[in-house]
Amino acid sequence: MFRLASFVAAALLLGAPAYAQDRTGEVDKIFGWTKPDAPGCTVAVSQRGKLLVNRAYGSADLERGAPLSPGSVFDIASVRKQFVAAAVLLLAEDGRLALTDDIRKHFPEMPDYGHKVTVDHLLTHTSGIRDWTVLFPLSGENADILPLILRQRGLNFAPGEEWGYSNSGFVLLTELVARAGGMPVADFMRKRLFEPLGMKSTAYSEDMRDVIKNRALAYEKEDNNWKLEILLGKRRGRGNGAVLSTAGDLVVWNDALTGGRLGASVTKKLQEQATLNNGRKLNYGRGLHVTHYPGVTLVSHSGGGGGYSVWSGFSPEHGLSVAVLCNTDAMGTSQLANRVADLFLPPPTAPDPGPVAAPGVDVTGRAGLYFAERTGEPLRLNVNRGRLVVEGGLVLVPVSAERFRPQRASLNFRSQDEFELTFRSNDELEMKSMEGQVTRYRRAQPFAPTADDLQAFTGRYESDEVGSVFQVVPGKDGLVMRFELAPDHALPLSPIARDTFQRAPVTLRFQRDNAGKVVGFDYNHPLARNMRFTRLGERAAGAATPAQIPAPPAAASTAASAAASAAPASPAPRPEGLTGEYELAPGRTLSITLEGGQLHGQPSGGEKRPLVHVSGATYSVADGPLSLTFTLDADGRATAVVMRQGGRERTLPKVR
Repeated sequence: MFRLASFVAAALLLGAPAYAQDRTGEVDKIFGWTKPDAPGCTVAVSQRGKLLVNRAYGSADLERGAPLSPGSVFDIASVRKQFVAAAVLLLAEDGRLALTDDIRKHFPEMPDYGHKVTVDHLLTHTSGIRDWTVLFPLSGENADILPLILRQRGLNFAPGEEWGYSNSGFVLLTELVARAGGMPVADFMRKRLFEPLGMKSTAYSEDMRDVIKNRALAYEKEDNNWKLEILLGKRRGRGNGAVLSTAGDLVVWNDALTGGRLGASVTKKLQEQATLNNGRKLNYGRGLHVTHYPGVTLVSHSGGGGGYSVWSGFSPEHGLSVAVLCNTDAMGTSQLANRVADLFLPPPTAPDPGPVAAPGVDVTGRAGLYFAERTGEPLRLNVNRGRLVVEGGLVLVPVSAERFRPQRASLNFRSQDEFELTFRSNDELEMKSMEGQVTRYRRAQPFAPTADDLQAFTGRYESDEVGSVFQVVPGKDGLVMRFELAPDHALPLSPIARDTFQRAPVTLRFQRDNAGKVVGFDYNHPLARNMRFTRLGERAAGAATPAQIPAPPAAASTAASAAASAAPASPAPRPEGLTGEYELAPGRTLSITLEGGQLHGQPSGGEKRPLVHVSGATYSVADGPLSLTFTLDADGRATAVVMRQGGRERTLPKVR
């Protein structure tokens, strides 16, 4: 859901007052890629409370030819989290709840997790509650979201021990606003937030099927044609609701936070950095990212839902607020906001270069899959251009031949830990946290199961937490997990260790009884850990030959989509066959180039970024959440590329 990395460079700013000249013409050039007959964006900029820019580009409705306007209303997706957080904080001021309340006080139907989960844990993404966006596909996309969350009996981690983005937490908080506020969420937000701040075009919609004045429809490109892509019904989460707003209203909101118009306590709490149980401060407040740099603080959030892509943020020191709302994700909103902000801010200072690399360190032989000795948590290390990289893009800098540190701590990896990784040998390593806690890892031992080995896992497995039965059958290179009632929804899994199979980011670890018989498995995803599936009776699981096993469909499930990269051991294709231009939108392409043996990706008008090989024909953007899986012809040349980010995917045809 977050796309902040490209904006961060613009936030490394010092000193002088921001420029306030009329830069509308320069803003127009940034959005010059848009066309009147295609989806586009709106943008607003304010400084010290004065609206400097409020522009619109492209079409709001392709069928009727209606253009976008500054008054166009968008689904702001996860940007709404800050509004939910503000509503909860107002209720705390009213005395109707406390941030220290056990959530079971307000949700008595929730199970006892053996740990106290507080309202504040939900607000700061430190609750450990599993993310419904992973659970929902496992339910067959049939479950009501709130009951699905309430059925979960396990946590990803003990509350306050880690940071883990959880949409489930904000589903519960939205429900909490209704329960504690004594009125529908839409009424509470209108009366306590939108009307007092003069946000005349902003509303909470309980049902996205309602007629909404000035709504911009959202689109995604499919096979060279635009298709409507709007999240409706259960795909939206609790109550199917959303906050709808304009770029102009979002900068009004940002200015209100800068000026403390919600009151000193609420304003402070929204932007107050979360703290883990061990005392580590995080770059996240309550519904907002809060990142500090020399002389500047960046307060922001991004959101994406269906074809909508939104970014909203502000710098309190410079009094600058920027909001970019698009009805297509063809161009990242954070990148656009970065370029807009550059027009109004003084030149950035040099960023902290991070740890200094020791010269001549050979990382060959360090790459591979490792498992934590105590928890079994997997850690995959890759080598990219002679650098050791954690799978997903986190670069490790050698400070000696055996010791490595992250080039830049990441909130999404070990909760922003500035850890030190030390190799005891090529097969053993230790990871020491910034607080001194040591986790030991061992290299995974190769596992090449025979046909008889695979047959031992064949069966039907059920989880009452998601209410589904899955079949596990032998596949071409391992196992295949598929819905019993929808066998075309399948997830191929490759062996990575004894009794352990993976299709990243999903890992299945099978459990055996004392006699050695397989009795179940634990399903692990970074956002939904340790979900137990129990093996059912011996009714045939519908064994299939490799030819009968279907490939995962593009929209089979979030888990399958996120896991569609090739098996970890698969070699990379010839990079020369992947270069070319792939269509992002009419007149805009993604350019894949090969320079010095390294593949790079660059969208039209955007930054060139190195690509890191993950496995097979899948690459990820270095230090970013985006992945690319190339479709190859018989000669190994790419004909298209599937681009995945934030649980969504698009197929880009190769045009030259």
